Amino acid sequence: MKKTLIRNIIDLIVQAQQIASKIGIPNILQPGLIKEMIIADILGHQLIHSKRDADACQIDNPTIKYEYLSCYVGGTGQLDRMFKEPLLERERSMDRIWRNSKIYLAVFLKETPLEVKVIYEVEPSVLAQETQRQLDKSSNAISHVGFSENWAKNNGKVVYQKVEF
Repeated sequence: MKKTLIRNIIDLIVQAQQIASKIGIPNILQPGLIKEMIIADILGHQLIHSKRDADACQIDNPTIKYEYLSCYVGGTGQLDRMFKEPLLERERSMDRIWRNSKIYLAVFLKETPLEVKVIYEVEPSVLAQETQRQLDKSSNAISHVGFSENWAKNNGKVVYQKVEF
């Protein structure tokens, strides 16, 4: 029974990869990609699947870009490998924020990990200020900076909330 279920899961993943390949997505299992697809679908954005760009853009204007952060309830969304120093690397790290029109923090449910509880929209200037604060405080040259749901609630606005019955 368990072996059959695992085989079914593998077959579905292979099928999903075949579909994704038709729209130019080379690796459906790229870390974070499935959640980015879910967020883009909810917000009506166009997914950008490249690891070296923003996560999504406006459907009718690809120059308007968006960054997605995600976490489970009680966790923190992170920007990984942000440089505190040297200055040139720090500026490049900050460009990952500044290239976006908006930043979104999506909070996923632990019990149903592909279901979104809430999405917050945050202005890049606000996220940049908090990022600078965390980098200045860090003792490491390269850090992960984190943003909790409470931080997003206090510094952004809700743009999607799961309807509870």
